[in-house]
Amino acid sequence: MPDKMKTTESRPILEVRDLVKHFTGGSGFSFGPKPAAVKAVDGVSFDLAAGETLGLVGESGCGKSTVARTLLRLEEPTSGTARFRGEDIFAADPVALKNIRRRLQVIFQDPYASLNPRMTIAEIIAEPWVIHPDALPVSERGEKVRSLLEGVGLRREHAERYPHEFSGGQRQRIGIARAMALDPEVLICDEPVSALDVSVQAQVVNLLMEIQDRLGVAYVFIAHDLSVVRHMSHRIAVMYLGRIVETGTQAQVYNNPRHPYTKALLSAEPSLDFTGDREKRQRIILKGEAPSPANPPSGCRFRNRCWKAQDMCAGDAPVLDRSDGDHQVACFDPE
Repeated sequence: MPDKMKTTESRPILEVRDLVKHFTGGSGFSFGPKPAAVKAVDGVSFDLAAGETLGLVGESGCGKSTVARTLLRLEEPTSGTARFRGEDIFAADPVALKNIRRRLQVIFQDPYASLNPRMTIAEIIAEPWVIHPDALPVSERGEKVRSLLEGVGLRREHAERYPHEFSGGQRQRIGIARAMALDPEVLICDEPVSALDVSVQAQVVNLLMEIQDRLGVAYVFIAHDLSVVRHMSHRIAVMYLGRIVETGTQAQVYNNPRHPYTKALLSAEPSLDFTGDREKRQRIILKGEAPSPANPPSGCRFRNRCWKAQDMCAGDAPVLDRSDGDHQVACFDPE
């Protein structure tokens, strides 16, 4: 579990408010009714403090990666705001956006697809300096590449090799080195270990935590593996069908989950505790499947799978209740 954040800043480094991203279906001329918009992200808000890790969790298709891509402007938002150091990411012109991206970097999910196979490792890591030539003199780039490789647990001579010569875990380390080339303040980690073997996952997660402890970088850590998020995060935000349903500190969410969906997620988390000391959670089997984001239920989007659903749940959607300080839950009847 990460230590308490080492920061004295009062204002969040990243502020996201009411983020919405809908994808309109179809293009060109077609007969029949127009396809419904896919409501991938539908009103997400959160803050990220300097030096903090926010774990964004939920099952596949809940909108986690769309949040990441929209914050990076790889997808344009439908509505909402996102401010980095007070600067509106979504209103930034190309020059301002380039400067924001210099401090807001990303680690992609697939280490096999995110590295150019025609470039050497040195060229891959040095590419950010080609885009931002004022960041580092050309004469210093070779040594900096090798220093970054050493910083992620690889050897200096690996700089002249190509991606196909490395394993998945090594490729992800190269991706981390590239992301750190510009000394970013925030890294958006989009399922950075989901494509790796379990033993390699632990190595990469520990590397990210060591980098954070050494350099103070903040992470938005997106994952569906609850054990990884538990180990990595200071705070947790649980997403379901495009919305955040619960958020709080790591201890609050894992030790005292209040939303039914969070309870179900945690009940499915494997436990390696053979001592019997840990309180065993009752396994919760959800009925049915998650609805389509193109046609979500009215009111609470979890109500058709929730064992506590009431008539009121079909009306207005519950909002995150802020009465419990940091621990917020969007439910009419939280426990």
